[in-house]
Amino acid sequence: MIKALIVDDEPKNIRILKNLLEEFCPQVEICGEAENTETAINLIEEQNPELVFLDIEMPYGNAFDLLDSLIPIDFEVIFITAFDNYSLKAFKYSALDYLLKPVDISELQAATNKAVQRIAGKNINQQVALLLSNFKNTQNNLQKIAIPTMDGFVFMNVEDIIRCESNAAYTYIYTIRNEKIIASKNIKEYEELLPSSIFCRIHNSHLVNLNRIKKYSKGRGGTVIMEDGAILEVASRRRDDFLAMFK
Repeated sequence: MIKALIVDDEPKNIRILKNLLEEFCPQVEICGEAENTETAINLIEEQNPELVFLDIEMPYGNAFDLLDSLIPIDFEVIFITAFDNYSLKAFKYSALDYLLKPVDISELQAATNKAVQRIAGKNINQQVALLLSNFKNTQNNLQKIAIPTMDGFVFMNVEDIIRCESNAAYTYIYTIRNEKIIASKNIKEYEELLPSSIFCRIHNSHLVNLNRIKKYSKGRGGTVIMEDGAILEVASRRRDDFLAMFK
């Protein structure tokens, strides 16, 4: 069983989530509840939970204030909120789960299962630190990203990515350090996640960092030579959009 806490300023929401967890996530044992950040901090230090379901907006400080005061973080976090005005991109960059109220059962189960699988991992402190850092930046200026792999996460600067290459449900990510990272997400997710001011999908199989292109050669769609020496085709239907990025 995984020891978990629920932190939410609404007792009704705590009851609802607790009932959902008891019925649909039997691997989780609720060992405490808190309705504000001060109580939550004391309870976390007392109970030493492995997982915290954390409401973002609370009296006397929000979830980020709470986490900031507890770093280094040694527990998994699933954020839950009634508001969608927080930057979803910042959460995705940090590879942390974010659920909107009312909580969807399948999304709750998926987030909980992923958290349980990561309990033995050692990346949560880096993920939370990355999230807190990203929330201090605007959505288009997020600097670092957590890339999920088969055995954990790789944390890197966005600008260090040269290109992404599709491989079915996975993505090969090539970096300026001659690394080839096999990410456990498809290329469509990275197209949506990485800043469109810098990254361009030039082909079904290729998403490139415009700042890492060395040369473009004309043709039906044309080809680009990247900093790592890769020669990539530009799909004819994507050529105009690609070239417009340089105007």
